[in-house]
Parts: sequence; structure tokens; C-alpha cells
Amino acid sequence: MHAWGHDAARRFKPAAPEMLRATATITPAPNGQTCPGVCDDNFVAMTTLRILIADDHPLYRDGLRAALAAAGFDVVSEAADGRQAIALSLELQPDVVIMDLDMPRTGGIEATRRIAHDSPHVAILVLTMLADDESVFAALRAGARGYLLKGAGQAEIVRAVQTVADGAGVFGASVARRVMEHFSGQHPSEPFPELTEREREVLSMVAAGQNNAAIAARLALAPKTVRNHISNILTKLHVSDRAQAIIRARTAGLG
Repeated sequence: MHAWGHDAARRFKPAAPEMLRATATITPAPNGQTCPGVCDDNFVAMTTLRILIADDHPLYRDGLRAALAAAGFDVVSEAADGRQAIALSLELQPDVVIMDLDMPRTGGIEATRRIAHDSPHVAILVLTMLADDESVFAALRAGARGYLLKGAGQAEIVRAVQTVADGAGVFGASVARRVMEHFSGQHPSEPFPELTEREREVLSMVAAGQNNAAIAARLALAPKTVRNHISNILTKLHVSDRAQAIIRARTAGLG
């Protein structure tokens, strides 16, 4: 089970980009909260919301379900992958879906896109380990109303669920900072800052449709070196295969 930390949440109602910095407010995190249970500040849900949890880790789902139930929410079902999340959302029409991104079969981004399209009244809160810019903005483009990392404390998650259900946006502090930088025009100079310059170069060539032999010849590298670079890229981007890496790269403008 992942630790539940003390990161604060920033909330704001949808606004013009230039107003984001003015409308963002900080919500205090719980004191000493490290695992699911009753919060130190005894925060409880203001309304009985119906929640669907989508995460492929059973133990994490169990802990999250207990935390949400302690806050007064009704967890109507759980999904172990994106395909189940889509089907259960269509069937149950929950108020909020708490969505992991890195799941088997259909991933969380595509599941978010499908749910937002088919049931736009269902609020989607991403709760994931993925902290890179591309995952954040892909989720928001797909229709997520909020984005928290799995280090978030229980009180922060409970508040975030209520916030997205009310129609507002909510982001963990580090995510909110990057969202505001994005809208203020302070973009990172390069996509995928976690990659080395050589890995980014290889990824760009992969996204352009070049195979390993062509990449090796173009960069004067041994084929084994190219394979190692691609393996490192897949690991750092949290994707399982070359096709997913190509999608991420092209979405970011590479290739």
C-alpha cells in the first residue's frame, strides 16, 4: 500500500487562463495522516456521493474504499482496469470516478476520454503515481476535473472528490503549479524532462516510424545500445510497449 502523505490541494473554479493564479487557493492537508482511516481534522463529506474506484491494485482499492466510506461517501463499485471502469460508469452512473492512469487493457487516459464523452455529468478525479507533464495534460484534455498523486492524504482526497462533484477543478500542489505555468506561457523547453538528450532523440525517431536498425545507423550506435535506450524510455514513461511510447511522443509533438 502506498503511503498517504501531506501534500496540499489547490482548488479553483474554471476561469480564463490569466485568472488561474488569482483563483487558486490552498487547502491545508491533514496533520500526521499516513494511511486510510478517520482524518485528524474529522473532515466528512457534505453530501452522500456515489463513487466508482478504478485502480488495478486490490490493496490500494481496499484502503481507498475504507477512507471514502469513513468520510460518508458511497463506493458503488470498483474496477480493476480501464475497460471495466468504462462499463461500470455507463451502467451505474456514479457521481465521481476516481481513476488511476496506469492500468491494464484500456488505460486510464482512454477510459477518462470515453467516460467524459458518454457521461459528461460524471466527474473524473485522477489519482495516480504518474507525475509527468504529459500524463497531467493528457488527462485534463481527456476530461478529468482533478489530478492528485498517490502521496495525497485522506482529507485531501475527500475534499477533492467533493470539489470535482461540485463542478470545480482540483489539483495537488505540484500539479497545480505546472498547470498555472502552462497557462501563463512558462512551458518547459523540452518534453519529457525525465529523459536524457539521447533518449529524447531516440524517442523522436521512434515516433517518426523508424525501426531500431535505422536509428542505429542514423546515430552511429550499436543495435544493442538502441534497444537499451528504448527499454529505458519505456520505463521512464511508464508505458508497456513501443506503440504506447509513440502515442505519448506524438501527443507531445515529437516525431
